[in-house]
Amino acid sequence: MATLFDPVKAGDLSLANRIVMAPLTRNRSPNAVPGDLSVTYYRQRASAGLIVTEATAITHQGQGYADVPGLYGPDQLAGWRRVTDAVHEAGGKIVVQLWHVGRISHDSLQPGGGKPVAPSAVRAKSKTFLIRPDGSGEFAETSEPRALEANEIPGIVDDYRRAAKAAVEQAGFDGIEIHAANGYLIDQFLRSGSNHRTDAYGGSIENRARLLFEVVEAITGEIGAGRTGIRLSPVTPANDASDPEPQPLFDHVAAGLGSRGLAYVHVVEGATGGARDFQQGDRPFDYAAFKTAYRQAGGQGAWLVNNGYDKELAEKAVAEGRADLVAFGKPFIANPDLVGRLRSGVALNEPDKATFYGGGAKGYIDYPTAA
Repeated sequence: MATLFDPVKAGDLSLANRIVMAPLTRNRSPNAVPGDLSVTYYRQRASAGLIVTEATAITHQGQGYADVPGLYGPDQLAGWRRVTDAVHEAGGKIVVQLWHVGRISHDSLQPGGGKPVAPSAVRAKSKTFLIRPDGSGEFAETSEPRALEANEIPGIVDDYRRAAKAAVEQAGFDGIEIHAANGYLIDQFLRSGSNHRTDAYGGSIENRARLLFEVVEAITGEIGAGRTGIRLSPVTPANDASDPEPQPLFDHVAAGLGSRGLAYVHVVEGATGGARDFQQGDRPFDYAAFKTAYRQAGGQGAWLVNNGYDKELAEKAVAEGRADLVAFGKPFIANPDLVGRLRSGVALNEPDKATFYGGGAKGYIDYPTAA
């Protein structure tokens, strides 16, 4: 019977344990460049079996929040290289989450102050994070997007490919995670609430999933499927994501991923950061059927679960074979030594929510480790 602390393979990644640090946006990378604070922050958490970085923009157009990191410039890649070197020196493994926010952005963050892009010109009922002139942070309504032209989509697919290549070859990451969850660009294409297109990328489930599979094919063709993971959130309402029929949509996605040899599939269960039993549509989402669709299509990658897991729930999921890996988010913010604390049963530090987004060392690299 497997435990949280046993080693495991995820594609080409050999992991020391089954505890994953979930991606956590912290808004501490001015000019989209990870700095000294980020080096320390990730190095402190290198005992995780796998670190998935905070979401990282593949292009300037893909940025939706102030002071989030990028992968599209030499300074950004050099900053990330310092992070990956530090994590590797501490014995850890780290992948970067590739991000295009689509419509979850603000004109002031876009190249030339242009409109954010989306599958359709449907404004999200959501907010993004901006930095005021005095340096303080604020949440603001997202801007109205414009619909991508069909001839622009291949360029975005290639942006994902180039970002993945740079992440591995220049920034030193062990692999990448495609962010296809939480109401961002790929998820916006998947869901009928945000995708009103009538071309080859809209309408049917097959068409709405087309971008996701094109991105997967481009990245795996560049860096290999064994270093590629993907994150999905079948029912989350995050960032105004909605679809009345999530089960057939995501069962189709799972089956399509099953034949592509990915390292892992990362599943947000329920509402991101909220209720695990949240549902969209007229029936609860069947996560077991979702996983079965993946396995029956030949999927051998690790199954990574996320959202509201504590030690007891995580141990049960692994012991029962429902998950190969379990991701922890907020607990890793406040507990750089989370793996050791879970193993020994030491009480966890509580995170300071006031320091989640933006700021400096406070609430970022100053949480104490257990004696």
